[in-house]
Amino acid sequence: MLKKERLSLILREVNIHNKVILSDLSQKLGVSDDTIRRDLQELADDDKLIKVRGGALSKSYQAYSYKENDIYAYQEKTMIARKAISMLKDDMLVLISGGSTNLEIARILPPELRVTFVTVSLSTAMQLMEHPNSETLFIGGNLSKSAKIAVGGEVIQHLGEIRPDICFLGVNGIDAKEGLTELEMEIVTVKRAMIKASRKVFALAISEKLNSVRKMRVCNLSEIDGIITELNPQNPILAPYHNLKIQII
Repeated sequence: MLKKERLSLILREVNIHNKVILSDLSQKLGVSDDTIRRDLQELADDDKLIKVRGGALSKSYQAYSYKENDIYAYQEKTMIARKAISMLKDDMLVLISGGSTNLEIARILPPELRVTFVTVSLSTAMQLMEHPNSETLFIGGNLSKSAKIAVGGEVIQHLGEIRPDICFLGVNGIDAKEGLTELEMEIVTVKRAMIKASRKVFALAISEKLNSVRKMRVCNLSEIDGIITELNPQNPILAPYHNLKIQII
C-alpha cells in the first residue's frame, strides 16, 4: 500500500469513528506501530487530526462548525437528523447523546417544537439552549476528553431517575452480529444506562459506520428499537439489519 493511500485510510477511520487507537491501525493496515505513529504525526502537522497518546482524535469532532466543509459526511448527517426530528412530538422527553449528528438535530429543530431534552453532552446542551420553545436538562459529571460527554457514577444515577420517551444514541461501531460497540468502558457504561432508561432507543449512524466493530460491546441490536441512517431503508446494505426485526428509518 502506498503511503498516500495509507494516510487517506487513516484519516477516514478517524473521521468516521472520532477516535482511533494506534495499535488497531497498525494491525488493520499491516504496518508497524512506528509507521502509524509517524503517519499520525504527519497528519497532525498538516492540521488534519489531533494526535494523542496511543492514537488520534478527529479534528472536526473537537469544535462544531456550521460550515459544511468542516463536518465529515455533513449531508448524510443532516439527512439522519431530519429523519430523527420527524419522530418528535410536543411534550416528549427526549434523551440525546453527543456527536455531530445529534448536534445537527439540535441545530435544525423546528422553532415551534415543544419538547424537553436531556443530554450528557455539554456541546449538545449548549446548542439546544438556542431553541426558543424547548427545555434542556444537562446531566453533568466528569467529561470524557474523547467522546465529549459526561461520565461517571453520578451520571449513571441521574439517568436511572428518568424515563425518556425516546433516545437518540450516537454510535461508534454498529454491526448486525456484534451490535453497538465503543472504545472506552466509561462510554459503554453511560450508553447502557441511556438504553436502560429509555422507552425507545434509536441508533444514529452514517452508512460508513455500518458493519464496523470496536473493542467493547454496548449492547446487542435486539436491545434497541431501530437504526436511523441516511440510506433508503430498502438499500441492500441494510438487509442484515432488517433480518433482526428492528425498525430501519
